[in-house]
Amino acid sequence: MYAKPFVKWAGGKGNLLQKLEGLLPANFDALQNVTYIEPFVGGGAMLFHMLQNHKCIQRAVINDINPDLIRCYKLIAESPNILIEHLREIEQAFYSVDLLARKELYYSYRNRYNNGNPHPDERAALLIFLNHTCYNGLYRVNASGKYNVPFGRYKNPIICNEELIMLDHQLLSSVELVVRTPGDYKLSRQNLSHQHPNFIYLDPPYRPLIGAYNFKEYSNHPFEDEQQIELKEFCDSLTQQNCLIMQSNSDSRNVNGESFFNELYLGYNIQRIIAPRFINAKPEKRLRWTEIVIRNY
Repeated sequence: MYAKPFVKWAGGKGNLLQKLEGLLPANFDALQNVTYIEPFVGGGAMLFHMLQNHKCIQRAVINDINPDLIRCYKLIAESPNILIEHLREIEQAFYSVDLLARKELYYSYRNRYNNGNPHPDERAALLIFLNHTCYNGLYRVNASGKYNVPFGRYKNPIICNEELIMLDHQLLSSVELVVRTPGDYKLSRQNLSHQHPNFIYLDPPYRPLIGAYNFKEYSNHPFEDEQQIELKEFCDSLTQQNCLIMQSNSDSRNVNGESFFNELYLGYNIQRIIAPRFINAKPEKRLRWTEIVIRNY
């Protein structure tokens, strides 16, 4: 086994890693003491890939708007046994009952996650449990910010993957890891290195495609065109500070058919790649979309 995401996350980059790898700066491994920053870390597929394949990275800064997800990263990096202990307790309760009772237990834990007041460490474990046992492995919230994915009916879901947690712990411990408080992604600018290269990978909520369904229910915080424009201005400011930037987004079109991002990121390097997306529960509807990779190099 090797270190990899401990949760399944919509829009995860696991199937695009080799394509993204090919779009890194040609001299990336020749750089020294790189600070890697990922302000929309999500499941962390790109984070784990970069840390395992590029030893020039000496420092990593991650952030996400989901506080429970960020708590998971912090626990795995600093106190993995606390997370493992909570997951073992949940796993034991889950596997001690039959399928019908497991469904009831799932909704009981979901209600505790949404409406209870568990300790942040327990909430982190509950997030992993719900992610591993819910329908299609989604993370989705309603307008009130409540997790609302139904029970998944998996036969033998892995709830406490101790081996993976410890592998992730070893990897995250191999660098100086800065886990920011969930919130404004722009605050990650405070962690830029002023002496060594900075590489920023941005994977924001995607802009919807014209005439196509687009999953974007990661949180109840909007990320509309206004936020996409703010993100571009953030990229401009990072470029002025000589940061290397790579961003993933949808190949979104305006109502007139023109590319939204071609116009917005005029002067940047934009590459289109084919990206399989597996959010739909029906395999025949899991289509291949064109995504874009925006770079300032």
